[in-house]
Amino acid sequence: MTKPFAAQHYAERAQDYVASPVHNQGTDLDAIKRMVAGKSLHRVLDLGCGGGHVAYTLAPRVREVIAADPTPPMLDRVRQEADRLGLPNITTVEAPAERLPFETGTFDAIICRFTTHHWEDAAAGLREARRILAPTGFALFIDVTAPGTALANTWLQTLELLRDISHVRNYTLPEWTSLLEQAGFTVRQVETHTLRMEFTSWTTRTQTPPERIAAIRSLQQAAPPDVTRRLAIEPDGSFTLDVATFLVR
Repeated sequence: MTKPFAAQHYAERAQDYVASPVHNQGTDLDAIKRMVAGKSLHRVLDLGCGGGHVAYTLAPRVREVIAADPTPPMLDRVRQEADRLGLPNITTVEAPAERLPFETGTFDAIICRFTTHHWEDAAAGLREARRILAPTGFALFIDVTAPGTALANTWLQTLELLRDISHVRNYTLPEWTSLLEQAGFTVRQVETHTLRMEFTSWTTRTQTPPERIAAIRSLQQAAPPDVTRRLAIEPDGSFTLDVATFLVR
């Protein structure tokens, strides 16, 4: 079976994502801690685990965490970090979101953070998540959201693709709601916040080649005023993203 395109590009980036300050901290991780506190959850899935930061956050608070990702070197790093942190209840599974090797209704909770924009078929991945969630369970989907205007949306998607050719799409808030509802989820709560992306670390983390970094900077410097304002593009290329957290059942 052909590996997802994103998995082919993240093998060499594994350690960068384990160590990434953007991924190993944030108000959304604090929200995850609050969501699982006192719930006595048994089996929880970190879907599209990347560097494993959700799994590390969950492990001291639940009985078992499954960290699923389609990139074997990323899973190797997660196992190493789990051992270093003394978290023996983390198990890794190689799988894309669209084809999860789990039985129906077997997870008390599913947490999916900063990964859906890499899925080749977001609708299929969300249907799979709904399938494996227990009837009494809940899921949290956390990801960058696209601007609602066509102009800023197009510019953001272009910058994202130049930076990382495995990028598929950032979805708008209405698109997210529609995808979740079509998958069978009921949206219970939506919270939003902003996230500043420091340009050098943003491009270093994905090992963006110099010619595409130059293209990004060229576009940023030529951006229409509405785009510059909407993305809060700074002189050094740093900018601000919108992030949403969807609590669904």
